[in-house]
Amino acid sequence: MRPVQLTRKLVLETPARVPDGAGGHAESWTATGTVWADLRAGSGRRDDAGGLDRARVAYRVILRAAPPGSARRPRAGQRLRGVDGRVFRIAAVAEDDPAGRYLTCFATEEAPA
Repeated sequence: MRPVQLTRKLVLETPARVPDGAGGHAESWTATGTVWADLRAGSGRRDDAGGLDRARVAYRVILRAAPPGSARRPRAGQRLRGVDGRVFRIAAVAEDDPAGRYLTCFATEEAPA
């Protein structure tokens, strides 16, 4: 396994429900902090979601650990946005090493095929 190299700057974002003015809600994203990460691509697949052909790629996003309950610790349902506009939706978070120095975010990048 290669060593962790935190070379990718990402913004951690949290979803928020915002009234849409018509009695419903829209989803908005709020930046909660900046992290440096090691992005590792996994397997990819194609989906036909609602008539849209999409490519989905799974990623392991490794970053410095933060204690449970900390606002700096990513959670499932949040996302990471790169400075290049790429978005990685977080599905799960786990400790990466026994010493507790790093976390792995299991995320999916979605892009039109």
